[in-house]
Amino acid sequence: MNTKDKILESGLKLFSKKGYLGATTREIAKAAGIAEITLFRYFPSKEKLFEEVIHTNLFLPALRGLLPEIAELSYEEGLRIIAKRFLDFLAERKDLVRIMHSEIHRYNEKIHKIYHSIIDEIFKTLASYFTEMQKKEILRTFDTELGARAFLGMLFSYFDAENFLMLKKYKCTDTNTVIKEFVVIFIKGTAK
Repeated sequence: MNTKDKILESGLKLFSKKGYLGATTREIAKAAGIAEITLFRYFPSKEKLFEEVIHTNLFLPALRGLLPEIAELSYEEGLRIIAKRFLDFLAERKDLVRIMHSEIHRYNEKIHKIYHSIIDEIFKTLASYFTEMQKKEILRTFDTELGARAFLGMLFSYFDAENFLMLKKYKCTDTNTVIKEFVVIFIKGTAK
């Protein structure tokens, strides 16, 4: 593993454990096995490091890679795959999601902009999939960006309730059943 990747991995671990505000560049450098000055050669500030950690560890790269894979699948199957990968992705990064969810209100404006620009890019990327489905006349006309927010939002709400709000008593059944139901609900609202 190269130095940059070690820094990113250590940053992910410490940001996930302590949050952006709690993790220091000194701790991240130490965890990566490098001097703090070396960290700053790769990332001129903690904000830049955080931006790269978030950019590489949010759903955006995975979603971009996924869209060509599902381009020729049915709308329902494509949505199921997106939903499954999104929930798996959240589960794999549960600690990062938890800490960001709990401390986002404490971030400065620059960190808010970094976070929200990446989240907005996720919605725009999924919206491009919906736009393609509209061009194929599979979907009715609707604001595809709002559709992307609605689809990922309902999945995130399920994940949030199951993992952070401790609503286990309301657990439907297994995740695959939840995905199937959510996809059917979403299709009925978007298909022609």
